[in-house]
Parts: sequence; C-alpha cells; structure tokens
Amino acid sequence: MKFLLDFLHQKTPKSGAEGSAYYQHALCINEKLLAAYFVFCFFVLGISTHHWALEPVVLFVATVACIMNNNRLNPQISTFFYAMLSVVWCLWCNWFVGWHYSTHLLLLPVLMLSFFNIYNPPWLKITACILLFVFRMFLFFQSNIISPSLTMEGAGIVFQIINSLVLFLILSCDAIIFSSSIQDTERKLRLDNQELHKEAGTDVLTQLPNRRSMIDVMERFQKTMPHEVFSVAIADIDYFKKVNDTYGHNCGDYTLKTLAALFRKLAGTDYSVCRWGGEEFCFFMPGKNIDEAWNAMFEVCNEVKKTPLSFEGKDFSVTITIGIEENDFRSSMEDILEQADKKLYMGKISGRDRVVM
Repeated sequence: MKFLLDFLHQKTPKSGAEGSAYYQHALCINEKLLAAYFVFCFFVLGISTHHWALEPVVLFVATVACIMNNNRLNPQISTFFYAMLSVVWCLWCNWFVGWHYSTHLLLLPVLMLSFFNIYNPPWLKITACILLFVFRMFLFFQSNIISPSLTMEGAGIVFQIINSLVLFLILSCDAIIFSSSIQDTERKLRLDNQELHKEAGTDVLTQLPNRRSMIDVMERFQKTMPHEVFSVAIADIDYFKKVNDTYGHNCGDYTLKTLAALFRKLAGTDYSVCRWGGEEFCFFMPGKNIDEAWNAMFEVCNEVKKTPLSFEGKDFSVTITIGIEENDFRSSMEDILEQADKKLYMGKISGRDRVVM
C-alpha cells in the first residue's frame, strides 16, 4: 500500500505549452504508427468485406492533423486527441467486425501514455485507468449483445496479425523511449553524484584525497579486515611557514602541489596518501608492518630532500618529518592516528627531517 500512497501524494509540475521531449517523441511515434495502421485497415477491410468504409480514412486524416499540431498543443490535449482516436476506432471495430480481432487492446498504449505524462496528476491517471477499464468491459458486453455487421471471410487472420503487430510496435516503442529516458536520467544522476562525492573527498589544491576521505578508507579497512596488519604515517613539511613568509603563499601552494605529485608517484598502488591539512600529509599502508612502513617512508623522506624546487626563478628545497604507527589490533583508528601524530611531534623536537616509529 505504501507505493500506492506515495504515488497518490506525488507532486506534478505545472503544465506549459511544451511537454517533455521524450513524451512528445513517444506520442508522435504512436500517432504515426496509428496513421499507417488506419491505411492498412482501410485496404484489408475493403478487400475482405467488399465494403470500403470511410471511417479508417477519416481517422487517418484526423491522426495526421494531430501529428502536425503536436508541437502547438500541450501534452494533455495531445494525449486526449490520441485517446479519442483509439476509442472511436475500438468502438467502430467492435460494432462492425466484432470483439475477436483484439482491436480493444489498442487502449493499452493510451493507458501507458496517461501514466507516463508527468503533467497528469495522480488522480487523473487513476481516473483514466478506471475509464479505460469500464470502456473495455462495455465493448465486451456490447459484442455479446450485438452481432458484427461485417464478415471478414478469409482476411480475419490478416486483420488479427495487423492489430497484434501494431500493438506490439507501439508498446515496444513506448517502452524503449520511456525506459531510455529514465535510464539516462538515472545514469546522469549517478554520474553527478559520483562526481560530487569525488569532489567532496578531494583536496582542491593538491587533488589528493582529503582527510575525511582517507579516514573513511582507513576505518572501512579496519572494520572489514580486522585481523589484517596496516600502518599509518603522518608527514609534515619542515619550516613550511618560512617558505610562505620568504617566497609568498603562491610558492607555498606550488610546494604543496609538487610534493603531492611526488607522493602520488611514490605511492603508486602500494599505499595511499592524502592531504591531512595545512602542510601535513597522511599515508595509509595496508599490509605493511611498522618496519616495512618505515622503509617506504624513509624513501619518501629522502626523495623529498632530493627534489629541487623552483618558483619564479628562486631555487630552494624542503624536508619532511614523518611519524609512523602500526595497527595493534586493540586501538581505534583515532588512537592509532593520535600515536602517529605524537611520533611526528617527537621527530620535530628532535631535529626534523627524519622518520620516527
């Protein structure tokens, strides 16, 4: 019942002069198929019954007029005209050739169009469903009371095939158009959400993952692989304030971006790195014990020291200090990071440019 209540309470946009492009496309396809169908029916009925009825011709002309005026009419009016064409045709066929040729099934596309029209409020969609059901039952009882006026002779099978073919073509086209539109919308939403999620978890300056993103990764790893060893390291650029004060904040940004690119290159697929905040970076090394992590961070420390930096003709270099902590299988991620930060502080007060474990 919940889905029905949600359906009844959904809001509908205000109808304008133009409908949804996909809906207009589906309606136009339906009308073109219906117009071609009326032409075939004119010849099939005329040849088989020797009665060249004008009704299919009139409905063909009316359908063509609807097609030509689709862009000028709002979706409700266009759908109403299409529904009337289908209703009149079903009524006429039921009266003259009988129930057994399935012309009444052409009411199904009308029902589909009614429900997929985003401008139709829920009560109108339900009303359309009820009215179409009542009309179909009326046709059934009418066919049991009144005998058809025309005899199809040997062309009844052909007429049945044409009716079934047109119905399946219309429903298939509608299903393709509507499902494609829904899938395209969902695909775009998912891509947009992925992009937003990526932006929310990415540091704007360095394009590395940010602190929140890295914490999510580490906590997820600790939760899903509680018995797996890992190490974390926090690195800080030594005397970074001096770089900013001496060469300017643009140079500071250049330094951060250069080191971020270096860290990303050294990490590869072996471990992860993020900008922790300010001039600090965090390294997450799954599968590495503290000795293996020390080797990796020692390489990072040396590579930073060897990397020449040049900004607006001014050459300089920097060093980093790193604190490492290993998972002890008892502490929370917050406590492990706190221990790594304490070791970073120990490295700072003991001379910088070193890795402390």
